[in-house]
Amino acid sequence: MDFKNIAVVVSGLDEEYQYNIIKGINQFALEHEINVSYFAAFGGVVESRRFDLGEYSIYNLTNFSAFDGALLMANTFSDPEIRGHIVDRVRESGIPVVIFESDDYPEFYEISIDNYSVMKELVEHIIRHHSAKVINYISGPLANPEARQRYDAFCAAMEENGIEIDEDRIFYGFFRSYDGKRAIEEFVESGMALPDAFICANDSMALTAASALEKLGYRVPEDVIVTGFDNTFSARNSCPSLTTVSRPLFNAGYTACEILYNVLCGKEQPKSTKLEASVVLAESCGCNTVTAEDLKEYRKRTYRRIEDTNSNINLLNRLTAGLSDTKTSEETFDVIESIVRELDCDKFCLCLTSDWQDNYDIDRNVSIDIDYSEFMTAPLIWEKGERRKISYFPSSQMFPEKLTTGGNINYFLPLHFGERCLGYYIISNGEYLIYSLLCYTLTMNISNSIENVRKLHHLNKAMEELNRLYVIDPLCNIYNRNGFINKADDMFRRCVDEHRRVMLSFIDMDGLKFINDNYGHNEGDFAIQRLATIIQDCCSRNSICARFGGDEFIIFSVNVKRDEDVNLERRFNEDLENMNRIINKPYKLSASLGSVIQNLKEGDTLYSMIKLADDKMYDIKKQKKKARKSEKV
Repeated sequence: MDFKNIAVVVSGLDEEYQYNIIKGINQFALEHEINVSYFAAFGGVVESRRFDLGEYSIYNLTNFSAFDGALLMANTFSDPEIRGHIVDRVRESGIPVVIFESDDYPEFYEISIDNYSVMKELVEHIIRHHSAKVINYISGPLANPEARQRYDAFCAAMEENGIEIDEDRIFYGFFRSYDGKRAIEEFVESGMALPDAFICANDSMALTAASALEKLGYRVPEDVIVTGFDNTFSARNSCPSLTTVSRPLFNAGYTACEILYNVLCGKEQPKSTKLEASVVLAESCGCNTVTAEDLKEYRKRTYRRIEDTNSNINLLNRLTAGLSDTKTSEETFDVIESIVRELDCDKFCLCLTSDWQDNYDIDRNVSIDIDYSEFMTAPLIWEKGERRKISYFPSSQMFPEKLTTGGNINYFLPLHFGERCLGYYIISNGEYLIYSLLCYTLTMNISNSIENVRKLHHLNKAMEELNRLYVIDPLCNIYNRNGFINKADDMFRRCVDEHRRVMLSFIDMDGLKFINDNYGHNEGDFAIQRLATIIQDCCSRNSICARFGGDEFIIFSVNVKRDEDVNLERRFNEDLENMNRIINKPYKLSASLGSVIQNLKEGDTLYSMIKLADDKMYDIKKQKKKARKSEKV
């Protein structure tokens, strides 16, 4: 069967508005076996542009051309740049699109709820029925189309009723709950007289504004009226209950998905669909025209919320504690899997950029076009109790494993640290991300743990490099004196315990000063490197060698034959001759070699053996000098 696949782009999942729209979309999708993939971020949460860039990276992952159609909840984005970027990308794909609350794109199908008329009706009620003359307005971001419609409706109602709009009494927020508290704080600091009413662009801001006013000693609605917009659970059950606006959000989501599905099936659909909202008059304006929820039902729902929240907090505490003790990526993935098992989902995929451990530098000049790597890796795929992984898959595929059935609801959330993109995770057929108020905290915990593993990986690499620099000679790329002593001392002790036969050879380069003085230090370094190569080639697998000083080298060998010193000297001299023939320099590579073989016993030391080999090497060096003098005579 040919299943339809649609993408939904949304900002935020833990707000009641998004929740109800998503529930409507999912209901229609399940009824028609449509695969829905949500691409979601939580921009603006920590007021950091760099952090937002990391969040918004998920929208660059969305390969719209891989879907049959898309739903754009553009009204959930307060940043017009991000909204425009997403619209441009989906437009380029050429797939059918239904957009929420925006008539700016005539090529798209639009579904909207009449914000303007119902907000105007609410403001007029406050003015005409409650005789309000001085009104403060707490607005959402005007770049958001819904916020703009509500603001315009407020202004129109004020003007039509002959009330002057005082710009100082308008606070521009971002629809976030603490914007209501900030609005009251700014009002108090202004020293202005208390207004007759605070009209708020949504319930979240209205509830915190009312709470802040009551903390200051003002009573709602006796001293001042407060209204909201959305008719959320908290608004309905607050004390006083909030005068607000009820919108058919579930129906909007269901209808949007239905319109897109019909378009994909070749059925003609209206370009614009508008749903009606209604004013809900309640206690916060002095009108109690609605029946409060049944007390038993309210208590049941409230207890369920508290129980779910406590359960989620416990889960996050265990996740945080478990991740704090991990030192490797595998340990981290094990802890994440243990928590995923409790999320009540069918499938969880942890997808990381193929270079997530490799890239250490931070580019501070990241644009919103930040891209995922061409290939991704999925080190953790959990599905119905079974775990597996996929080494590589193209990021354009998005899913590490292609969908083979219909009716799957998938949520994609970004994993990042600051603006650095680490990857994303996918939860399939589970509602944790939309019902839990702590899903964002879960995402941050996973992101931070992966970043910590990444940093630990680079710290270990740096420590390995420091250790290498401590024990390796940079010119010859063999052990230096420190490295030799560390390595050979352990070998020597074991050989003493086991009474093994060992050989220690000391090598001193002949004529290095002559080469440096006559041909330069670069040639001297070249000669030292070639000698080091010869010494390495002469070593067996039971030997280690090192540059012991400027022109001094050393070899330590275990389990040697009685005549190994003779064999080594023969190989060494042959390799010297071959090297001189290959490099064809105006000087000759030459070195003096002294070797000592001993059957080790208690009391023998590495240093005493080095001294014996060094003395023997110098005896040979003296004999060479005497021989050269005799030749000259």
